[in-house]
Amino acid sequence: MSSTPPSAPAGTPDLVNEGVRRTLARHPRPAGGDPVKNLDAPVVSLSGMVLNNSGGAETLAPKRKPDWLRAKVPGGPGYTRLKNIMTEHRLFTVCEEAGCPNMGECWSRGVATIMILGDTCTRACGFCNVKTGRPATLDKDEPRRVAESLALMGLKHVVITSVNRDELADGGAGIWAETIVRSKAACPEMSIEVLIPDFEGNWPALQMVIDAQPHIINHNLETIRRMYPAVRPSAKFDRSLELLRRVKEAGGVAKTGIMVGIGEHDEEVLQLMDDVRTASRADILTVGQYLHPPRNHLPIDRWVHPAQFAMFKRQALERGFRVCESGPLVRSSYHADDQAATLAGFRH
Repeated sequence: MSSTPPSAPAGTPDLVNEGVRRTLARHPRPAGGDPVKNLDAPVVSLSGMVLNNSGGAETLAPKRKPDWLRAKVPGGPGYTRLKNIMTEHRLFTVCEEAGCPNMGECWSRGVATIMILGDTCTRACGFCNVKTGRPATLDKDEPRRVAESLALMGLKHVVITSVNRDELADGGAGIWAETIVRSKAACPEMSIEVLIPDFEGNWPALQMVIDAQPHIINHNLETIRRMYPAVRPSAKFDRSLELLRRVKEAGGVAKTGIMVGIGEHDEEVLQLMDDVRTASRADILTVGQYLHPPRNHLPIDRWVHPAQFAMFKRQALERGFRVCESGPLVRSSYHADDQAATLAGFRH
């Protein structure tokens, strides 16, 4: 297969090359980093399967999206108002950084996902479009700025997430806790969900977040156990299960999410559901289609049909999850405001 992206017809924008240009501009080193740099030599190498990997011997062209994967272009007064506030207060959103397909719908609903601790992640996961590298100096004023900005936005529900800050002793947990406390004080009518990293298994750091009492604590497993070396090389499947268990043990609402279409099999997805319920009794599961970033990330293995997503939802509910959002465009914050109302007892 050719490693050269297809050219656009004469007289039309070259969207492929433009997408590549934007992605490379966002990443200070090769986009997505090197997902296997810290691992022993793998039994089976996936490096030749990374999408458009400029140094690899084998490259894959992007797969054409099926008709059911169509999202509305972001726009409208609600979207514009939120975007202007975030720009003015120098806030990052994972909606924009990760290219979420539901950004327009969520922002119009009064739901947004704020990303704290900067826009540079210390890890290099094989699926993620957030830039990687050495983060800037810790912004200790960020919790105040986030809380004040949220008060201006008038949101029903906010999801707060972050990059990994593994260079910090507490993984950023102190900033996490202060952001939650200040946001609750500034916006008492707003429900708060946090989508947190694993803090490298630093459980006292996790407890700081739990003690701040957000309404929902989410930590995404992202994929099935077998795929971790390629998809989440710096994470551990069992460590993430333990995090969810500790959240439930402390009386919190626990949530997790995965992508499908990245190389897993259906039976492995069902096994993951069993593992999560056995280990943690987590409340909420989200399942969505993997949509690869433009370049140097793991390729799409398959497009999962909506009927399969419906099956995943049935199976999750049968296994005891209280809520399951499962669909091609579902992301971890999809309909998160409804989940807070249903499970955390929060009434807007």
